Amino acid sequence: MKKHNGGYFGKILHVDATSGASRIESIDDEFIETYIGGRGFAIKLLWDNLAKNGTVDPLGPENMLVVAAGPLTGVYLPSSGKNSFAAISPATGIYGDSSMGGGFGVELRQAGYDAVTVVGKADELSYLFIDDDCVSMVPCPELKGKGNLETEGRIRDKIGDHAVRVASIGIAGENLVRFACVTSEWSRNAGRTGIGAVMGSKNIKAIAVRGHQDLPVDSIDKVVEISEQAYKELAAHDMMGYWQKQGLMGVIDYANNMGILPTYNFRDTHWEKSKTINGKTMLAGHKIGNTACFCCPMCCGNINLVKEGKYAGTVTEGPEYETAAMLGSNLGIDDFASVLRGNHLCDDLGLDTISTGNLIGVLIEGYEKDLLTLDDLDGKPITWGDDDRVMELIDDIANCRGAGATLALGSKGVLARWPQLKPIVLHVKGLEQSAYDCRGASSMALAYGTSDIGAHHTRAWTVGKELEMGAEWDNSEKVDLVIYHQHIRSLFDMFGVCRLPWIELGFHEDFYAELY
Repeated sequence: MKKHNGGYFGKILHVDATSGASRIESIDDEFIETYIGGRGFAIKLLWDNLAKNGTVDPLGPENMLVVAAGPLTGVYLPSSGKNSFAAISPATGIYGDSSMGGGFGVELRQAGYDAVTVVGKADELSYLFIDDDCVSMVPCPELKGKGNLETEGRIRDKIGDHAVRVASIGIAGENLVRFACVTSEWSRNAGRTGIGAVMGSKNIKAIAVRGHQDLPVDSIDKVVEISEQAYKELAAHDMMGYWQKQGLMGVIDYANNMGILPTYNFRDTHWEKSKTINGKTMLAGHKIGNTACFCCPMCCGNINLVKEGKYAGTVTEGPEYETAAMLGSNLGIDDFASVLRGNHLCDDLGLDTISTGNLIGVLIEGYEKDLLTLDDLDGKPITWGDDDRVMELIDDIANCRGAGATLALGSKGVLARWPQLKPIVLHVKGLEQSAYDCRGASSMALAYGTSDIGAHHTRAWTVGKELEMGAEWDNSEKVDLVIYHQHIRSLFDMFGVCRLPWIELGFHEDFYAELY
């Protein structure tokens, strides 16, 4: 069969962490046209691995880690910096994936690969270095126990090139926390489904990539023409300036006003103190800069600094809405500096902020309702808004210490030890629910319940449309919208582009179809 020229290198890099050996597999048009790229490639590769090995232990050497960019990743077009990390999830025991923005996926493509797979387990803690055609497992025992920020810097120093892209795990990944994430460029996270624990189980501290190849494009003139028009349309949008100022932090006010803001472990949906953690509070006293993923004009990343108080000096990129809600209102924390500190700790330790905030909320409510004893909490009580105890628990989770060791096992592990908590643990398939309460939006409940990876909003975010349409909106139309989102959103992950310009600024999906 003929090979694709535009969009694909036609190569998948396979790495065995046990032996350090690698090989390249060529893919043809049939594979490409069927699975497109990104998580489409990942699902097929994982399926074939299961067909070969049968059921696999998510934390065993036979589980396959897949990193896959899309055919539009790194191309000159709005928000083309996405790639997918996938594996059999240690949180759910089934397929799991999470996308990462920034520049890591772009660099992987520039190294000449459409996807990378890793099986096996290294004899000692190592990082995988993909340097164009040169692929090696590099021992790094000195990085054991190091946070993501230090790890990324030290790997770049060791290579001698600070342009190298690094995706690493923190202490949580090393300790196999079931919701450990993979982090790049300070705080670009593949946050959900515990992919960081899969890397940790393989003794892989990081993946470093350096590439020098031009991306294959069928018609660069056509790409420039389409993309220039796209950038003009986005720049003219009334909400562009708002997004550049607040990013996803603007969703706090929206969620609170609409009655979908998780509050006190999802017990309430509106919080009277929401203004203490919203975008205006961020702008008034903490924001010092913006960041953006590759080629993105929205620049929705917020760089924040805590200027005074016990967390003074804390600098982090974030929070985004999910983090502010799950570490803020969901835990009763009404101090934005505390939210920033929690965000920083989770990024450095390598924890998914959604699952972290969800499960700490369970612990607080369980203790409040006498479902848990003081002994269950290591003799240390906790109440809503207790930021000191929350920060301690974040560290305990990452280090699998005390009650944190139980939370580190995720919802399934929590319920195995404390089955009495079942009524207050919000999860689907073992994945903790995202920061949108669905009691006022039944389509969102359907989206969570039918999501292939568990209760995650990125598969279908229908709550906005349902709230706009009102209580009389027909159930069949809600179902149709969930199905549509689950189809169209999968394409964003396959193409390797961000969905925010589409869902927030009305950027028409036909642009992507034309570019592809």
